Amino acid sequence: MMRRIAIASLLASAAAGCASTQQAQSQGPTTKEERMRISNQPPFDVSVCQTQLPALPQPANQGGLVGGLLFARPQVMECLVDPKSRGDAETTRVVVKTTVNDQGGTHAISGENLTPEGTACVQKVVDTLVPLTALAKGAQPVESESVFVHERGNSASVKFGNNPGSDYSGAVRLAQPQWCDCYAGFATVAPPTLRANITLKKTATTAADITFDPVGTPEGEQLAACLKGKLAAVPAKLDVDELKFPYRFVHFNSRATEPAADLQPEMRFFQLDLVRNQRSADAAIAFGQRANAAEVYDAVVAQYQKTKDWKLVDELKSKCKVLVDASQAWVNAIDAQLKVDQSTLGLAQELKAKDASWADLEPKAQEVINNTQQDLDNAKKRLEADQGACPKETREAAPKKDAKKK
Repeated sequence: MMRRIAIASLLASAAAGCASTQQAQSQGPTTKEERMRISNQPPFDVSVCQTQLPALPQPANQGGLVGGLLFARPQVMECLVDPKSRGDAETTRVVVKTTVNDQGGTHAISGENLTPEGTACVQKVVDTLVPLTALAKGAQPVESESVFVHERGNSASVKFGNNPGSDYSGAVRLAQPQWCDCYAGFATVAPPTLRANITLKKTATTAADITFDPVGTPEGEQLAACLKGKLAAVPAKLDVDELKFPYRFVHFNSRATEPAADLQPEMRFFQLDLVRNQRSADAAIAFGQRANAAEVYDAVVAQYQKTKDWKLVDELKSKCKVLVDASQAWVNAIDAQLKVDQSTLGLAQELKAKDASWADLEPKAQEVINNTQQDLDNAKKRLEADQGACPKETREAAPKKDAKKK
């Protein structure tokens, strides 16, 4: 199962050849101001505002570490939006090598085109979101390696020095992670796409005028009002008398549990890809929880088989229930991942019908579904076996020892 977690990158690679998040946001009519090539308005994943940590398996195991770092992906990628985190190359590669032993744990950060500022940002993210606790004395060390790739043309990026409008836009985008109070009501859904109309003047140190197009929902209007207040504090510098341009607030939410109906189909694809990453994180963490529960149950079974002490039966029952519950949670997590995969396939077919350049995405989406379905089938078999391993209400036979993970 762990070998397949990265297969969804096929989808991202295929989509990159069809439309980047930077390109997809430039939908709608082109105005005079937009022809000035105002840039630095990439989407913002509001999941970086969520501070709740995942319930990682303890003691640490590989499933938990892989899942924890997948969970941290939105925050890691947000580090790389800032040009201070990246060198001059188009591609930035971040490698997080995690080691946990009986002395403690470390996340070692390395990579290509990664600046000291970028390294420090990623280090802070993974240390915060994936805390490590020392294993028991003499326990076998656990290691995991995760790779994050940022491509300037396809990933959310800011680059300063193009023109005043783009520089202002870049400052807005880099400030968004500090505007989380505006996004407090969007924990389970992607916020609506908004358009702000900005007027900069040479004589003003901030925007001279800010208006938002009507949103159409109370939640959207409230968000626009909050963002308007934030925009009013962003510094501006202009060397001409006046500049007017739009800023499109395009939002994703990796941890959304509701469909992103507000987004255009091309943008919904990227939203689904982000959600799938989090469902993969959930499945890997659940896999790790089940592995730990199996080890605990096996230890009690071994003690019972050695001592034949019937006083252990109640403990056997309780530990086996924990195991079965963990197996069910693993099944549920993979099933949730499969539902996202199926939505992605449906969207791929919709996109292909409009634009043949998306055609290569459909077979890759089907391949991902096939692999997730196989993982789900295996998890269900494991659940059935775990249920069969639990002791019955009889003392005629000792319980069976649980088989280790495949």
